[in-house]
Amino acid sequence: MLEASPISTTPDLEEVVLLCPLGRPIGTAAKSRIHTDRTPLHSAFSIFLFNQDGDMLVQQRAWSKQTWPGIWSNACCGHPLPGEALEAAAHRRLHDELGLTNVRLHLALPKFRYRATFLGIVENEICPVFIGQCDGTPELNPDEVAAVDWVNWGAFVHAAQTRSASHFAHFSPWSRLEAKELAASDILLHLFQDL
Repeated sequence: MLEASPISTTPDLEEVVLLCPLGRPIGTAAKSRIHTDRTPLHSAFSIFLFNQDGDMLVQQRAWSKQTWPGIWSNACCGHPLPGEALEAAAHRRLHDELGLTNVRLHLALPKFRYRATFLGIVENEICPVFIGQCDGTPELNPDEVAAVDWVNWGAFVHAAQTRSASHFAHFSPWSRLEAKELAASDILLHLFQDL
């Protein structure tokens, strides 16, 4: 497991794109202010990265994060900026959180949507899911990521599908839901052929 070094960055002043129930943009709001007990529907994305052995990169979210602090999740998540293409946003966050560049991504679940609550804070997102291959060593941004590790994909999916008492049961709800949908499709069978 790799842990973050004590390097600090400037606070996150991003805006997120607010969406209507059909997924169309209806405005923007400060990311730091929308995550409440009544979080409006907004645009996001999620990234699953795998190494050559088929293991999945997971991260522990920084303890200073407003939403889901200290919770383990998939490799990276984020929000596209107003006017920013989704894949460009995904690459921006991979670099900002994990120091990763030149990762080839494939949009695997373009219509994924979820709502979840933790410690009174609601996540309410239309959150397309990317997959990619990564064999490099992440350089962690401690404002975003506390630690990373590689885990067995099959064990993670089994835990997500059964809600088993394994340590994977304590992962973010979106990572478990996304893993179930990825496992139910054949998209990962082609990961290493297409990337």
